[in-house]
Parts: sequence; structure tokens; C-alpha cells
Amino acid sequence: MKIVVLAGGLSPERDVSLSSGALIATALSEQGHRVMLLDVYRGVIVPESGIDSLFLENGTFSAEIGEKEPDLDKVRRDNGEQVELIGKNVLEICRAADVVFVALHGAMGENGQLQATLDNYGIRHYTGAGFVGALLAMNKDISKKLFRYAGIPTADWITLSAGGEDALRRIREEVGIPCVIKPLSCGSSVGVSIIEKEEELRDALESAFRYETEILAEKKISGREFSVGVLGGQVLPPIEIIPLSGFYDYKNKYLPGMTREICPADLTPEQVARVSALTAAAFKALSLSGYARFDFILSEEDGDFYCLEANALPGMTPTSLLPQEAAAAGIPYPALCETIVRLASEKN
Repeated sequence: MKIVVLAGGLSPERDVSLSSGALIATALSEQGHRVMLLDVYRGVIVPESGIDSLFLENGTFSAEIGEKEPDLDKVRRDNGEQVELIGKNVLEICRAADVVFVALHGAMGENGQLQATLDNYGIRHYTGAGFVGALLAMNKDISKKLFRYAGIPTADWITLSAGGEDALRRIREEVGIPCVIKPLSCGSSVGVSIIEKEEELRDALESAFRYETEILAEKKISGREFSVGVLGGQVLPPIEIIPLSGFYDYKNKYLPGMTREICPADLTPEQVARVSALTAAAFKALSLSGYARFDFILSEEDGDFYCLEANALPGMTPTSLLPQEAAAAGIPYPALCETIVRLASEKN
């Protein structure tokens, strides 16, 4: 098949996406597909030989993730201050492909905008959730409301559209400390702060508001952290996440050696059954399809699992969780990519 892997974009998770995309593109090329890795923001000039010549056989692709999020202002400057989020010839190339592998993270790649655009252009065979599922999963306020409606435990929370004294008062009175501050629709722990003391709140709010105009303040649930993936309706083995220092932030997620990850996780059969059932219910509640991943805390207070958030387009980097979970289920990385492509190709 001809497969275009869409990556990059203009979000704080740009580098994560490029790393995921490079790994995916290489794996699919090794599986015998003709592949193009395409930065959705930069686009590409089509050569005289035509779009078909952009799809490579036996291609090898690479990208690296730094310790910090990318400088998006520099990306814009390097691209002539382009306003459009979808670059030159991107949609035409997607139309020419048999499958579009969406390897984007954050912003329009995960909030449903890209999926809606592909739908409107008659491009149906793309990986992961449709625009509705992507939107519901990306907005943490909406997804948590749907979790509550479906009977899935999730931490108490409020949303804030401004900082200042009123925000501090609401957090103290309605959420309490310790708490977690996070942008409403970012992933990869971008802009997230864990607050143990009230004097840390102002800086945390300022950090989160740098990324979005609406943020979420959530009660901190203390306990062990897990992630559980879904692939084509199959719930994968849970993985336990143990950062060597701090919490599971951007650096600990993407730099090798910063976090211990145990898969399958050391849980009782009853605990596995519980978190697997909650994962399947969350997948259904958010109208997701193809594959996804959910983050949980096993509360040390009451012994139940609390769903923190959903990821409609899980990372596929060398240190990402879903590939490790799939491997524990007997699905090696190339087969994982192939399965995701097959699920997309079977869309009506």
C-alpha cells in the first residue's frame, strides 16, 4: 500500500510526533509498503515526477526528541510565518495514499480538526479516532464528564479561564491541595504541575496558561500510576509507570532511562480485570476507534483505579507505552503498525 505518515505540525508535541512518525514510517517501509513521512505544517513541493514518486520503498526515517518542547515561534519563522496549519500539497498527497497514518500529537492532530478536514475532503482511510472521538478525548473537561456519566472513577476537578485571587480561592475551596494543574487540551504532560504547597500555585497557573486560555485544576490522587491501551477492541496488558525522579513529565516520558516501566504490571487478576473493564468502558464512552490509551492512578486511599485522561493518538516513540503493552500481548512493533493500518483500511 501507499501510506503517508502525517507528523510534526504546530503544537508543543511537535518533536514527539516527528519521532513517532519516523519510527512508524520505517516500520511500515520494512513491511513492504511505499511510505512518505510528511510534516503536516511544512508541506512539500511536488517534484516534476509527480506525487507518486514521493512514496519511498525501503525508506529509513529518523527524528529526535529534546529535553524541552520545541520553539514553535522559530518553526513559524522558518516556514515564512505561515498561518495555515496544513501545508502545501498535504491534502493532495493524502488523497493519493491508500491509508493516512496520523502520527500527530496535540493541537489539530488530536482535537478533531484534522480528522474533520480529512472527512470533508473525502479521505476516509486514516488511522485512529474520527473527529468526534478525538475532540472528546482531547478536551479533559469533557472527557472527565463522560467518564463520570459512564461510572468511571476520575479525580474531582474544576476548570479555570483566568488566574488571580479568584482562581486561587476556587482551587483551595473546591479542589484542595495537593492538586494537579494542567492545560485543558495538551498532551505529553506539557504545562502540567503537581502542587504540594499553596505557594507553588501561582507559578503553576502561569505555566499552564502559557499553553492555553482554559486550564484544569484536579485533586491529586496518590498511588501507583498505570496506562492501559486498546487496539482494535482488544484491551492490552496494563503497564506501570515509575519515574526515577519527580513525576511523569515531558522529560521523563521521552528521554530513555528516566522512567521504569513494568509490563505486564504487577497487579492481581482482579485488579487487571477491573482496570481493563474501565478501559473498555472509557473507550466506548469517548466514541473512540482503532486504538487509544488511558492513564490511571491506583488510589492508595481506597484501592480503586481513577482514570486521569485519554489519549486518542498514543505516542509511538522508542520509549512510548502502547508499543510496550502490545509487545507484552505478543504483538511486535511492526505488527502493531500493520494492525493500525489494517483497521484504518477497513473503515467504511
